[in-house]
Amino acid sequence: MGTLTVDFIGEEYVVQPGDEFTIGREGDLSIDENPYLHRHFLRLAVEYDMWWLSNVGSLLSATVSDGTGQVQAWLAPGARLPIVFPVMHVMFSAGSTTYDFTIRTEADWFNTSTSGAALSSATTVMPVTLTRTQRQLVLALAEGVLTQSVPGRGAIPASADAAKRLGWSMTTFNRKLDNVCDKLDKLGVPGLRGGPGRLATGRRARLVEYAIASHLVSVDDLPLLDDAGSESD
Repeated sequence: MGTLTVDFIGEEYVVQPGDEFTIGREGDLSIDENPYLHRHFLRLAVEYDMWWLSNVGSLLSATVSDGTGQVQAWLAPGARLPIVFPVMHVMFSAGSTTYDFTIRTEADWFNTSTSGAALSSATTVMPVTLTRTQRQLVLALAEGVLTQSVPGRGAIPASADAAKRLGWSMTTFNRKLDNVCDKLDKLGVPGLRGGPGRLATGRRARLVEYAIASHLVSVDDLPLLDDAGSESD
């Protein structure tokens, strides 16, 4: 078992076995002074001869994916995840801001393949088919993260701003957001519903995290926003 390297906006932190590394508003990696961010949110430490990423916060969750985006996990408060891929990407939202950083390890417990991969508490990402307007909706929400001016930190617009960007009414925007969240929820994507028949309050942030982590949308798709305005599929 070797060291871990945490890369946030180009600055690297090397974590030695036996050390404990905390991430949050304060800690070994101070992400931001964002008041919505926990003082200590995530922790990296060795247990049972493996590196683990633990969510030590009480409210926020994180989206964790392998380097290819084929395997993804949703790390809720109190949950933890073994670091089993050589590259793992971590993305989370606090308020209207989304952050991301990368964890690299010398170990290679699993190799991702298109036939699937095994990881506790994780989901092998299945192909998702979106209509043109559904993809435009996701892009309108993810645009600030995909084109972030400060690496590792992007903004998610309010629903009203995203609807205006698309040239849609709020009724149309909310209906299409419901449809996208329902579609992904049925495919097993967690965090988009708060319970039976109830939508999650942070679904816009979770949708953006999932879409980017799984490579459902990318910078190359942004020209689709220039063709927005039509509310029909």
